Amino acid sequence: MQYIQPRPSSIVAALYTARDLGVDLAVLHGPSGCSFKHARLLEEDGMRVLTTSLGDNEFIFGGHDPLVRVLRNADEEFSPRRIAIVGTCVSMIIGEDLESAIHDAKVTTPTIAVDIHAGFRENIDGVLATLEPAAAAGWISDEELERQRYCLAKANEVERLRGAASRSYIEPSRGDLKHIAARRLLNLVDEGARGLAIMNAKKETAYMFADELIALHDARPDAAITYIANLEDRGLPKVREDAARILAGMRECWIDPELIGALDEYGANGVAVGERIRELAPDFALIVGVPHAIPPEYTSGIEVFSITNGPRQVDPLREIGHRHVIVEIDLHPKTLGAREIVESEFGAVLRSMR
Repeated sequence: MQYIQPRPSSIVAALYTARDLGVDLAVLHGPSGCSFKHARLLEEDGMRVLTTSLGDNEFIFGGHDPLVRVLRNADEEFSPRRIAIVGTCVSMIIGEDLESAIHDAKVTTPTIAVDIHAGFRENIDGVLATLEPAAAAGWISDEELERQRYCLAKANEVERLRGAASRSYIEPSRGDLKHIAARRLLNLVDEGARGLAIMNAKKETAYMFADELIALHDARPDAAITYIANLEDRGLPKVREDAARILAGMRECWIDPELIGALDEYGANGVAVGERIRELAPDFALIVGVPHAIPPEYTSGIEVFSITNGPRQVDPLREIGHRHVIVEIDLHPKTLGAREIVESEFGAVLRSMR
C-alpha cells in the first residue's frame, strides 16, 4: 500500500531489535542526525548509540575509514558485550561493505552488521535484517528466528487488517475522555457485571499497560473480573526479562493473571484470547495494548473498553465495534528504560475514583 501518513522506520526497528538481543552498543553508519530522537531514547534504555557522522565528503568518497575508526574507538573505550553496526540510507546508497569494516577494525567484541535503510514500507524488514545476522552469529537459534518470522508476519497482518496500516491515511485522534470511560467502567462493575481485563501488549509498552489492569483491581478489588496478560516466558533476552519483571509487579499488587502468549506474540494472540473471551462470555472487557489483534467476532455483543498508544488506531477500533477507545499519549517514551511498572493516565483516573 502507498501510505500518505508517517510510518515506523526500518532503521529504528533494527536498533530496537539489537537492544532486545542484548546489544549494548550500536553504531549508526550515516549522518549524525539519522534517527536522532530514537537514538537518544535508546540510550535511556541502556544501549549506547554512536554515529559515524557521515558528511558530504563521505557521500562521494565512501565512509569505510570513519566506520573503522568508530568501531575501534567503541571497542577500546566502552568495552561493550555486543556491537551492532546499523546501516542507513546513506550507507546503502554509497554501497558500504559493513562486514569488511568489522574485519578491518579487528574488534574483539562480538559484532554483527545490519544492512538496512529507511526505504522499506514495513518496519519489520529492519527487525529481520537484524535477526538474520544474529542467528548466523549464534546469538539466537534457527528455531527462534523462525518463531520471530511468524510473530512479525502476524503482527503485520493485524496492522493491515484492523490497525493503523489498514488505510493509506487515518486521522489521528486522542480518543474518549478518560474520566468518562473510567466512570462507565466502574459503574458496570458496581452493577455486578462480569468482566475481563486483558493485556495484549507489545514488548516494553506493557510496563504501562499493566498498570491499567492493576488500577482496575485497586479500584474494585472484589469485582467479578478475570485478568489475562501476554507474559509467557518466550522471546529475545530483553523481552523475557521485561515479562518476568512485569508479572512479578502484577503479583505484588495481588493480581495473578492467566497467561496467554508472550510480549512479542501480541499479533498472534488474537484467536487464543478471543476463544477465552468466548468461553467466559463476559458483560464487558477492558483490552489494553494491541486490542485490534482480537478479531471482532469474539467481542461482538460485549461492551469493550480498549486502550491503545496509537492516535491513528482510534478510528479502526471504533469501526470494529469497540464502544470506548482511550489513548495513552507519550506512552512509549515513558516506558523506554523502565524496569518496573509505570503509572498510566487512565490508571491514575481509575484510582482517583476509588
